[in-house]
Amino acid sequence: MVDAASEPNSAPAPRAVERLRLTDFRSYAAAEVAPGPGLIAISGPNGAGKTNLLEAVSLLAPGRGLRRANLSDMVRIDGSGGFGIATRLGIGAGEPIEIGTGIEPGSARRTVRVNGAGAAANSLSEWLSVLWLTPAMDRLFTGPAADRRRFLDRLTLALYPGHAQAATRYENAMRERNRLLQDGRRDDHWLGAVEREMGRHGSLLSGARTATIEALTAALARQTGPFPRAEVRLQGMPPLSEEEMTAAIGACRRDDFRAGRTLVGPHRDDLLVRHVEKAQPADRASTGEQKALLTGLVLAHSELVAAETGRLPILLLDEALAHLDEGRRAALFGLLQRLGGQVWMTGTDAALFRAISGPATYMEIKDGVPVVTSS
Repeated sequence: MVDAASEPNSAPAPRAVERLRLTDFRSYAAAEVAPGPGLIAISGPNGAGKTNLLEAVSLLAPGRGLRRANLSDMVRIDGSGGFGIATRLGIGAGEPIEIGTGIEPGSARRTVRVNGAGAAANSLSEWLSVLWLTPAMDRLFTGPAADRRRFLDRLTLALYPGHAQAATRYENAMRERNRLLQDGRRDDHWLGAVEREMGRHGSLLSGARTATIEALTAALARQTGPFPRAEVRLQGMPPLSEEEMTAAIGACRRDDFRAGRTLVGPHRDDLLVRHVEKAQPADRASTGEQKALLTGLVLAHSELVAAETGRLPILLLDEALAHLDEGRRAALFGLLQRLGGQVWMTGTDAALFRAISGPATYMEIKDGVPVVTSS
């Protein structure tokens, strides 16, 4: 499972944002912060721009960031019409990497540069993994399956950097097939070609998800600490070879023509989570228990990524502390410090972070400007 860029024979190498510079991004006309490598505690009132900072960091990974917003919505009102995010990323004892992303004024296309050279957004997963918990994820277990698939794919991407490309190509092929189905185009040659493309990338997609679930199951079984243990399972198609996946999709053409869409494939997968101690599905647990289950799951996955790839992911915890009592917050901070990666945390009240012991960066949003108050 270890990718070619990992350091499997050494201690996990933390990825840390050493400098973050924003231009015309959300509420920030211009801002620059230089946080430390470990815990980063960001406080400020609602609407100050705390989540905007975390969203900027989340865009250093493939995808649309922690809000899943349109790029145009990230442009500052009355700004230049585009936005820029530039960072210096430290990698253990290695040479830092300069990463920049954003859109040009008048463009809707995201650009990415790594050490000054143009790059694809999906290639960012070769350099770092970014995971997050946000208030919107409070409904993860009770919401639509698509949200849980996206969450699972984020976990999978941290272990398999090529997963984003497989997902994108599968989705593109499926959209083409659905267009043919909706138009009633019974062209066997064309449909066969699209189904082979879906089979090729769908097999990779399904296989990586299954392997991630298996590895995460083992990591959760070893987990100890203050959070309830989760049990995870993938519901959907079993892992199939490229040929088997192609055949399974093609065998459903008749039903798919009637439905006007593809009814079989990894795009129908679902992540099922169970509260082990209470022996009940996560969607039947209380809101507090669901948050605790999700937190424990993300922590177990972070340890898994460190062990399997030699890379510590960056964690973004947006307003994730308010539902925890001070004892559990202290336990969480201790777990995060032992893990050793960079963790960006937000809270409206700086008192939420007083249980942190040891070094940390404390940041406050003052008059729309992020200021490091101590470290």
